[in-house]
Amino acid sequence: MAVDAAPPAAVSAALTETEVRVASNFSGAQIVLYGAVFDPAQRPSDVVVIVRGPEQPIRIARKVRVGPLWLNSRPVVFHGAPGFYIAASTRPLDEIARFRTLRELGAGVDHLPIRAPDEQRVETRYGVRDVVVSRLGPDYLLWRRAVVRLKENAGLYAADEQGVRFVDRGLFRAEIALPAQAPTGEYRADILLFQDGQPVSVRTRTLTVEKVGVERTLYVWAHERPWLYGIVAMALALAAGWAASFAMRRD
Repeated sequence: MAVDAAPPAAVSAALTETEVRVASNFSGAQIVLYGAVFDPAQRPSDVVVIVRGPEQPIRIARKVRVGPLWLNSRPVVFHGAPGFYIAASTRPLDEIARFRTLRELGAGVDHLPIRAPDEQRVETRYGVRDVVVSRLGPDYLLWRRAVVRLKENAGLYAADEQGVRFVDRGLFRAEIALPAQAPTGEYRADILLFQDGQPVSVRTRTLTVEKVGVERTLYVWAHERPWLYGIVAMALALAAGWAASFAMRRD
């Protein structure tokens, strides 16, 4: 008699809040995620929570020596880098899944699809195929690491190898620290359930980080009417300079 296979495992999760309001006194926020693993077979499981913010192009340059002077090199623009990124897990990612699986999922800062498309060109090799190569050559990885390092130093990229904890049978909890400098926009939280090194269930939740009050008014004005915003800002700066100069002359 055939034995029925165990039903597939599934994961479910929810954020305690789906909106973060950023005012002038915003000093960061703590996002809490609760979830549960449903697996009648009770197989060993790992949970990975990946939270990423809106993508932002990053423009970087490095110092090069030209004679007695140190100057900025030609800037390189990277795309595909989220403005905020954290991967929280029940244990180190390289213990949960293999390199290839992590790369396909973009799980971990080393696996983010950060590219510099303006530096790429197509070459025909051996006369039979086209190969995409980077003008940055062997320095490409150094440039990419510099992008990640800048984000890590700003507190915008992180990996928390014990950021997901099982608090009861099948129930887990994760805390995500959102820094004050986190960009505004739509965030995505992916909750992945791993068994035997493979993702068997995925859930996605969204989070909105938005400015409120005077900050939002100025933000919307600057983006929707940049020329008018620039003119008014310049006029205010000139007026402030004139007022300071007048006050000093009176003294």
